[in-house]
Amino acid sequence: MGEEANCDAVMEAGNGNGKAKENGHAVAAMPDVKADDAVVALADPRLQGISDAIRVVPHFPKPGIMFNDITTLLLRPGVFKDAVDMFVERYRGTGIAAVAGIEARGFIFGPAIALAVGAKFIPLRKPKKLPGELP
Repeated sequence: MGEEANCDAVMEAGNGNGKAKENGHAVAAMPDVKADDAVVALADPRLQGISDAIRVVPHFPKPGIMFNDITTLLLRPGVFKDAVDMFVERYRGTGIAAVAGIEARGFIFGPAIALAVGAKFIPLRKPKKLPGELP
């Protein structure tokens, strides 16, 4: 589950001025996000730490791709915990019964989030990569 982005469309999150940008231009707010939620998200200091902890590797695995390597985030336990906690805070108490994680990053974050919200974890892989059927 590699996080890849085209080198020509790089998002600048936490760029210091509180506004998201794509290719240097302001990006409109997502319509389903309340203004209060957006302000809280921009004000949360954990976001900058998480963003700073992700290494961007240009032109990997091929020219034109910006690969977001989370290995550097995983090497910083406090930042990794912040990333998990932000998901947990958003979804705790919403009655989620299961968290599905897509390989490979979903296998890292999913179980921690599932445990914290009291849900089961369902690993998702390509067909025939896991034996048997899910109960």
